[in-house]
Amino acid sequence: MFESISDKLDLIFRKLKGKGLIREEDIDAALKEVRLALLEADVNFRVVRDFIQKIREKAVGKEVLESLSPGQQVIKIVHEELCSLLGTSNAKIALSPNPPTIIMMVGLQGSGKTTTSAKLARIFKKEGRRPLLAACDLQRPAAIDQLSALGSQTGIPVYTNFTSKDPVSVAAEAVRKAKTEANDILIIDTAGRLHVDDALMSELKNIKETLQPKETLFVADAMTGQDAVNIAKQFNEQIGIDGVIFTKMDGDARGGAALSVREITQKPIKYIGVGEKIDMLEPFHPDRIASRILGMGDVLSLIEQAQKSFDQKEAESLQKRILEDSFTFDDLRDQMKKLRSMGPLESIIGMIPGMSRMKDVQVDEKEFARIEAIISSMTAKERRNHNILNGSRRKRIAMGSGTTVADVNRVIKQYVELRKMLKMFKGKKNIKLPRFF
Repeated sequence: MFESISDKLDLIFRKLKGKGLIREEDIDAALKEVRLALLEADVNFRVVRDFIQKIREKAVGKEVLESLSPGQQVIKIVHEELCSLLGTSNAKIALSPNPPTIIMMVGLQGSGKTTTSAKLARIFKKEGRRPLLAACDLQRPAAIDQLSALGSQTGIPVYTNFTSKDPVSVAAEAVRKAKTEANDILIIDTAGRLHVDDALMSELKNIKETLQPKETLFVADAMTGQDAVNIAKQFNEQIGIDGVIFTKMDGDARGGAALSVREITQKPIKYIGVGEKIDMLEPFHPDRIASRILGMGDVLSLIEQAQKSFDQKEAESLQKRILEDSFTFDDLRDQMKKLRSMGPLESIIGMIPGMSRMKDVQVDEKEFARIEAIISSMTAKERRNHNILNGSRRKRIAMGSGTTVADVNRVIKQYVELRKMLKMFKGKKNIKLPRFF
């Protein structure tokens, strides 16, 4: 996510920070490179022009050029302007004072509306609310079945009507159902097309006029770049939207659409999809994203992800076992599973300040799977006591896990080294151990 623009800005600002004294010409040269980097990242050219102009106005001031660290001052200005460009603060979904809060999902076919609707409903459910999904996409074959399957997967009810051909009436029925069943959130999954057409806009306008939703959210595929921004603008002009959700952000190394859409539509990005799994929809925090783009990491998001995966009581129990020198292969496997549940490891590493600049860091997800397979092929007794792992046992474990004896030996060696490292904590009081490794 934003890898391309982040790498280029890192090189530009590293050169700028290397200068003890910065002149106006140095700033102009750096901003010329920034402009090119943004355009190559598919950021709207008008957005780029205004963005560069605002930075230059602040960066060529006397207090910057004559400061002790002018390079850092320029980066600080760029960070502030990036935050402003992306929306300053996290824009939450507005809730209706009189339930149900109706949220209408709109966008083109293939943008990910149906999956995103289920992901959003899951977030509301985890917050203690009672969401209802409504299948109002009567155009795409199997759209109703897809939403029903996602509802079953997340334990969220889905209102369907397989006989009706009128999405407006189905949506109205869903509202009545939500009121009857005391659902406080109603998410309407609407139809899309391969491109914007009059029939689609007319259908969506009718649904919106009938339901008067509290929020109309435009769902866009981030990988389509400026096409997504232009379509968002059309939807906003013809229907009116309250916010944007970008899907497939994890696959978009450029990030031009996210950097352009708020300036073009004057509507905030509210959520971003960072993976295919049902739990991979995150609130959009402009300041955190700006920090990640500039290689500063995103510690707050990392902490939030860890808190979702790591239970406090389990962490205290693990700490006790470490201090008692009873850390087993079962503990190692459990911690690895929790770490992987936080999301793609490359994404996690990108949240750590400074790690985005370390190009030699290679993350092999398959290696984690191999280690888990090796541990799972051990008996319960072997997982508790690694000292009994002789040659014949290691050969059996290798066969059972589909790996080699060398792989098994390497995992055991890493485990033994980890135990030695953890022994350093033994006997020390009031020490805070890491929640994961």
